[in-house]
Amino acid sequence: MQHMHFHFLETAREIQDEIIALRRHLHQNPELSKKEYETSKYIQSYLTNLGLDAKIIHGTGVVALIEGEKPGPTVGLRADIDALPILEVNDLPFCSQNPNVMHACGHDCHTAAVLGAAKILLKHRRHFQGNIKLIFEPDEELSGGAKHMIEAGVMENPKVDAMFGAHVNPLLPVGSVGILPGKAYASSNPFEITVTGKSSHGAKPHLGIDAVMLAAQILNAIQVYVSRQVDPLDSALITVGTIHGGTQRNILAQEVKMTGIIRTLDPALRKRTVETLPEIVSGIARALGGEASINIITSASGIVNDPAMTELVGNSVRKLLGESSLIHMDKPSMGTEDFGAFLEHAPGSFYQMGIRNPGKGAVHPLHSDQFMVDEDALPLLSALHAQVAFDYLAEASVKKK
Repeated sequence: MQHMHFHFLETAREIQDEIIALRRHLHQNPELSKKEYETSKYIQSYLTNLGLDAKIIHGTGVVALIEGEKPGPTVGLRADIDALPILEVNDLPFCSQNPNVMHACGHDCHTAAVLGAAKILLKHRRHFQGNIKLIFEPDEELSGGAKHMIEAGVMENPKVDAMFGAHVNPLLPVGSVGILPGKAYASSNPFEITVTGKSSHGAKPHLGIDAVMLAAQILNAIQVYVSRQVDPLDSALITVGTIHGGTQRNILAQEVKMTGIIRTLDPALRKRTVETLPEIVSGIARALGGEASINIITSASGIVNDPAMTELVGNSVRKLLGESSLIHMDKPSMGTEDFGAFLEHAPGSFYQMGIRNPGKGAVHPLHSDQFMVDEDALPLLSALHAQVAFDYLAEASVKKK
């Protein structure tokens, strides 16, 4: 059993073409959040052909269970399955066939890697005690499918004792794996602000209340909150991405709408920011004679990786790929990822798989219309998922004894 990592990597190499073919099919047939109907059928069909009982959950999610020969704890492996509303501009034989829809965030890679891990683990199921739950999450990009899958019971029957997942990373060289214990990703709170003034002729501003001017003051005050009321050693980021208002250049606007998003790493700071912003928005507007309201949505939870689970991942990387492949990341990301919702129910870790290779054009950032990956990373990620799951169950069985 101490050499099992060699078998995992060897098995991954044997099915490398199959894993890549899975990814290419998914890449060629992307579907948007909440519309992943054919994607979930494809995943379910593949798992069923492996001999697993794959169930549809929460509309387009998929869950399946691999049972070891002996009973034990349950470890979860998660992949997200939705694509983005982006027109792909790459010149590849497997480019997206769905206009203005593209797997530009690597979810096709994540899904293919977990499917590959399933096949690897099934070949070695006699060697582990416990269960491996495969979770394929829809709607990660839009409203966050994790919380809905959890509400639908995906973490129960059997109860998931630990959760692991990964994201492809175009900043890390192919073959490397990045880990970070503790705070790893920011939480997110999208918002919409409505500013209401009073319309009047531009030549007589004193007879109206300029909603555009109110919006400008509110926009400035929001950034003052970040720069002057948040500890510089903490991390809060407020982005206002859209602003719309007014009807004519010479008329004071009656209404302005702004949309944006709040990102924070610390849960306490998240709570304080969500509570403070309505006071700032409404207070500024009232002080200048108008009105304003803000609707703040609770979206992705921040990812806080369990230190012990992250150490386990690091050890798995060393076994599988060697010390030189392990990268200890020194900074969290202000990006969001709703895998954190699973970690609120079970300890675990979310790791990064390097896909960067300038020689293959795999250099573009996530969500780019030119996003590409070095597919050599895919069998490595499948093998790593299998190794992590196996190592968790092995450690758990030792502790039980």
